[in-house]
Amino acid sequence: MVRVRAARVEQGGLGGKREQGAWGSVGMRLNSALDVALGRGAGTRGWGAEQQLGPSPPRYLLENHWYQQWKEYVESGDQNSSSFPGHINNSELFEDLESFRLKERLVESEEYVLVPEDVWNKLVSWYGLEHDQPPIERKVVELPSTQKVEVYPVELYLCQHNDMDSPVTAQFSRVDTIDAVLQEARRQFEVPPEDETRVWVKNSDGSCERLRNIHMTVLDACLSTGQVVIMETRNKDGTWPSSRPHVMRNSVEDEELYRGQPGVCGLTNLGNTCFMNSAFQCLSNVPPLTEYFLNNHYLGELNFSNPLGMKGEIAEAYADLVKQAWSGHHRAIVPRMFKTKVGHFASQFLGYQQHDAQELLSFLLDGLHEDLNRVKRKEYVELRDAAGRPDEEVAEEAWRNHKRRNDSIIVDIFHGLFKSTLVCPACGKVSVTFDPFCYLSVPLPVSQERAMELFFVYMDPSRKPQQHRVVVPKAGKVLDLCLALAKHTGVPAEQMMVADVFSHRFYKLYQVDEALSCILDRDDIFVYEVAGGLAEPGGALVLPVYLRERAPPRDGDPGYGVVLFGHPLLVSVPRSQLSWDALYGLLLERLSSMTLPPPQVDEEEEAPGEGPASQAEEGSSGGSGGPPTLSPPQATPPPTANRPKRKCRRRRPLFTVRPVNANGTSERPALPGEAQPYIAIDWDSDMKKRYYDEEEAEGYVKHECMGHVQRRQPVKLRECVELFTTVETLEEENPWYCPTCKRHQLATKKLDLWALPEVLIIHLKRFSYTRLAREKLDTLVEFPIRDLDFSDFIIKPRADVAPAPHKYDLIAVSNHYGSLRDGHCMQGAGAVGWLGGRG
Repeated sequence: MVRVRAARVEQGGLGGKREQGAWGSVGMRLNSALDVALGRGAGTRGWGAEQQLGPSPPRYLLENHWYQQWKEYVESGDQNSSSFPGHINNSELFEDLESFRLKERLVESEEYVLVPEDVWNKLVSWYGLEHDQPPIERKVVELPSTQKVEVYPVELYLCQHNDMDSPVTAQFSRVDTIDAVLQEARRQFEVPPEDETRVWVKNSDGSCERLRNIHMTVLDACLSTGQVVIMETRNKDGTWPSSRPHVMRNSVEDEELYRGQPGVCGLTNLGNTCFMNSAFQCLSNVPPLTEYFLNNHYLGELNFSNPLGMKGEIAEAYADLVKQAWSGHHRAIVPRMFKTKVGHFASQFLGYQQHDAQELLSFLLDGLHEDLNRVKRKEYVELRDAAGRPDEEVAEEAWRNHKRRNDSIIVDIFHGLFKSTLVCPACGKVSVTFDPFCYLSVPLPVSQERAMELFFVYMDPSRKPQQHRVVVPKAGKVLDLCLALAKHTGVPAEQMMVADVFSHRFYKLYQVDEALSCILDRDDIFVYEVAGGLAEPGGALVLPVYLRERAPPRDGDPGYGVVLFGHPLLVSVPRSQLSWDALYGLLLERLSSMTLPPPQVDEEEEAPGEGPASQAEEGSSGGSGGPPTLSPPQATPPPTANRPKRKCRRRRPLFTVRPVNANGTSERPALPGEAQPYIAIDWDSDMKKRYYDEEEAEGYVKHECMGHVQRRQPVKLRECVELFTTVETLEEENPWYCPTCKRHQLATKKLDLWALPEVLIIHLKRFSYTRLAREKLDTLVEFPIRDLDFSDFIIKPRADVAPAPHKYDLIAVSNHYGSLRDGHCMQGAGAVGWLGGRG
């Protein structure tokens, strides 16, 4: 009950001069004559004194001249007095006697007085009301610290979206809700009860603003007299006239005439938004959630004041999309507005790139929950540890606390309860908590081994490279790879060098103690046989060798037209043969299987002993048997005059040998003390075409191990859940603070299922991340279509009389095809039934 005190009644309005006269006082002192007429006692000070009020009764306007005459008549005490007022006549308060519109700027106590409802009823019963004049009833409005009578209500022009030229006028109290405005518009325009409507307000600048919160008052919405309110009715196909989405067919009329099965509707991809479409299709086929939106139950639960929510916009955008998909009027729709809303509130989904469907689903469920949260003001809840209390008591307390802050259709359908147990390894402290969950993210059983494909290159040039598939430990070293390969080839592991080849050059040469996790599945791995005893004094030197094709130089540029081709080599060179002549012969022998013998040519040379030591042709020699300096070879000196000559036949060089950098792109001399010089075999274009067999050079053979396809055994979904509930030790990056030890500890953690929701979402964690690499696990997971039984995983005690149902049927699957870098999300939904507990 509200007490109305005359001393607290304020004159005028809330809005300063603009609102003057819009409000009247609730309490008003009349003299004792009125008290006598109404039979009030001497102690009663009029109807402005303190009164007990329920919902504040209305007040009625009474023309002041009539009232003053009536007061004079009552005070005279003479029933035959000439001052008898006659019928109540408020004609002076109206602009005209047809519309009975109240005059503007009437002043209380000068032109009218306000009387309570009971006084008005008595006066009308005693004196009657002038013919055809309506009573001027006005509401009492609750304001902070006071009450006001609303003399001038807000007068709005109501119209329909498709007929804005024929508005109707309606008056509303400032405390009326927007829903009252909407209902009045529906009544005026005779909208069928099954049609859904919404309202907009037209601003002074011509723009229209959606009135989303129908529970907001006219005053809070800042509506004023003369504004236009537009009512919009949803189309039969689920769209709104003001924001009709794009459809796949050009003819809108044909789309409206289309009649299909509700829910059987495609969504067009906007770039790489298959992840969003897949998640929506799965969620759209959850019957209790879709029925909730189709039956408009969400309209009464939209939470516009939740700071964690999206002001109801995500829920409304999702509802619009659901209604379009289930209207049966679309073959496919373009979810552009929904995509825009998602990107607005979650910037990671801006643009049209590929994302994780589970990440989108998680955001959507959380957004719908907060937009539809029935808890308008979240209270602070202190979390308590079990401290030895029974699990049933702790679980019930945790769920009750969760519902005190989170109560929505999402919680009703999708939320369950975990039991989390932490044990300190130092003091044995056991901490038990119960936490709500919206979906189960279960890991996949991961194999500790991996299969690697590679090419093995023999030292023997007559043997072609072999392709192998070896199984190695995931956490192994490069040495483990060599040991596994040695079983296939018979070559000792210490006579192998592992290299990553990319774009005809060595991207990396691996050491035997490096981790195999550095090698990705997409890398092209070559393993070369090298000579033994490399580490011994006087042992062979391993030279990386590139193959290059050179075009004729232009303008003195020796590097013009150099192109790498073929596979690089690792050649073992005995230190006794470290000369350019010997190196040329060694490389010629190594390439013998892929080259034709060079032709013999007649040449003249100086007689032996007649001159200085002979020089090799440019690039094919660089000394007289000593270690190669890997500096640019010297040009052949001009012939000495009058020196005796002789003819001989020798083979023309097929290529030249040059020292290069690690990329093989430029020539440079070897640096002093350099342990790993790089060599390039340069081919003239014409010589390469005539004497180099590219088909033979690219040839390889498959080892018999390539014929044995290692079939991965599928895992059952039950195994994933078992792994989820297995005891694990916390990682160093995420320790637990033990309240007993007063320090962070790497505690053991175990999750158990206490209570499952009506609809269960299971997320398979297929993406694996390490410090060096990311990969998608392509393990096949088998799951039942019907009767997925979780009874063995629920640890909550069950009553024998009414055991809780823990069996589920499959209703939807969102599946990603492809790798981390690309792929496509597809869904299968509505094929069987809906996930839900069944006994």
